[in-house]
Parts: sequence; structure tokens; C-alpha cells
Amino acid sequence: MSIDANVVVALLVAGLIWFWHASMSAREQANRAARETCGRLQLVMLDGTVSIMRLWPRRDHNGRLRLERSYGFEYTDDGYRRLRGFVITLGATVTSVGLAPTPGDGDGHGNGGVAPPRRGH
Repeated sequence: MSIDANVVVALLVAGLIWFWHASMSAREQANRAARETCGRLQLVMLDGTVSIMRLWPRRDHNGRLRLERSYGFEYTDDGYRRLRGFVITLGATVTSVGLAPTPGDGDGHGNGGVAPPRRGH
């Protein structure tokens, strides 16, 4: 039994559309998390958006395979310095947000007091 080429093309197109939609959803969640974190800590998010840094398959807490995406963004705390932050999503769920170390953090982690990303399960 052979598979019709049109069926294969339709499945590939459907897969690409799903990937694009899932990526846009995850990016919007990352943007929201970065904006909320900056707002809560009285920081200014620069450029108004996040950019993808890494895409990797990973299992969630239920063992389902998801795409983990790492996004970067820039912000300022004084209007002069450009500092880097990150948001990590698993599927469309934000799992962590982190900020660059700043002098006088006082938390010993150098991450602006925000939880570092989880590594491994």
C-alpha cells in the first residue's frame, strides 16, 4: 500500500502550522512573563519582546515529550545599562524567569532574586 504524495504534503503542512502556532503561544507566554517580572521589580524591558535562544525536546512532570524553549530579553534598571534576562517555557507553560546579576542583590545568587532555571528531573 503506497501513501499518496498529497497526503504526505498535507501532513507536513499541518505539522508546520501546529509548530508555528505552538511557538507563537509559547513566545507570547514568555513575553508576558518578562513584562510582568520587569514591572513587578520596577525594571524597564527594552525592545519590548523576547527572542528565542534554544529549542530542545524535554519531558514534563507527567513524562510527556514537550518542547523546552529558552528566550532572552534585555532590560534596564537605571536607564543606561542593558542587562540580559531569560524565560524558559515547557510547552506553553513558563517554568522560570531569571535576571542578570546586579550589584547589591544580597541574595547570593546574582539573579535579581528570581528563581534560576531548573535543570534535569
